[in-house]
Amino acid sequence: MPNIKSVKKDVIKSRKNHLRNVAAKSAMKTFIKKARTAIDGATPAAETTEAIRLACKAIDKTAERGIIHKNQAARRKSRLMKRANKAAQQAAS
Repeated sequence: MPNIKSVKKDVIKSRKNHLRNVAAKSAMKTFIKKARTAIDGATPAAETTEAIRLACKAIDKTAERGIIHKNQAARRKSRLMKRANKAAQQAAS
């Protein structure tokens, strides 16, 4: 533990931020997982669309707060949409 008062405060603040960031990443991953299971499963199209919308929203929020990089957010959304479009094509065929 540091001796300087301001550094002690910085350590406390960084620990709080770390916990917040971990929670936000976990929530984002949960939304992505729900969307992927909706895409892969035999769920109705409306539920799948809603799950994808919520996942994209969670990814955007996480990137906006600086928890993940904007390019990582774009990559995650792109992969999710690619998976959804592929499943939709197979369902149509």
